[in-house]
Amino acid sequence: MRAGLPHRPRSQSAKPVIDGLSSRALAAIARLERSRSYLSPGDTAAAVRLWKEHTRRTERQLWADEDEDDPHWLCCGNPHHARELLAAVMQAMSPRNARELRQVVGRLDALLGDP
Repeated sequence: MRAGLPHRPRSQSAKPVIDGLSSRALAAIARLERSRSYLSPGDTAAAVRLWKEHTRRTERQLWADEDEDDPHWLCCGNPHHARELLAAVMQAMSPRNARELRQVVGRLDALLGDP
């Protein structure tokens, strides 16, 4: 399992699909996923999906997850690890492309009230 994401076989030609990103930013992500040992094709899109699902949960569900260390994270991925992976990807990207991904992730973070 990579960075808390569920293990899914992916083709080497997988192209990321992340709403709100330009084709230039998506191409940069695809290049990073091919060149970094901590990434596999599709990891960034999977991390965005997982973080999006997590941030849209009710506050009550989020508290239950924290209290019980959600057992679903074993099969479905840990959203906190996914957020850490997104931070690493944004750090590795060029400033212009990272800005686009930061906007997408920032909107999700705002749902949790994170700065």
